[in-house]
Amino acid sequence: MTMGKIIFYEDRNFGGRSYECMSDCADFTSYLSRCHSCRVESGCWMVYDRSNYMGNQYFVRRGEYSDYSRMGMSDCIRSCRMIPMHRGSYRMRIYERENFGGQMYEMMDDCDNIMDRYRMSDCQSCHVMDGHWLMYEQPHYRGRMMYMRPGEYRSFREMGYNNMRFMSMRRIMDSYY
Repeated sequence: MTMGKIIFYEDRNFGGRSYECMSDCADFTSYLSRCHSCRVESGCWMVYDRSNYMGNQYFVRRGEYSDYSRMGMSDCIRSCRMIPMHRGSYRMRIYERENFGGQMYEMMDDCDNIMDRYRMSDCQSCHVMDGHWLMYEQPHYRGRMMYMRPGEYRSFREMGYNNMRFMSMRRIMDSYY
């Protein structure tokens, strides 16, 4: 398994105090009072604008993020989760309704628009069998996103995504690392 490393900074352009992370961190507010930039030295990560992996999520990979606000991100990152590298097949079933109801389609590759590909106007639950995925609220991998690891997700609404419809999905491939 690849180790990840991400460094968070209080100020834009990597200024102020910093906090280095090599694994999931549910709340780093005790280390930094604010967080306006980060540098990903290795691995892929989801960063969240609330503690305990809640709120808006953002995918970051190796590189420098000098100012969150210019990227459309919240300027206050509070928690992070390392995404483990996956080698092998990718499989996810998406469902039109909660609790695995309605139309179901099994995906093994990226889908930039579920309406065009499957004639599906909404996706309210899913079952990730293999791999790690990003789901986006708009077609063509745009808008807010949600990280999905293997498991059953019976209701996006109950997970706090009340007014969000997922319209595109992308695999987190090892080429991102």
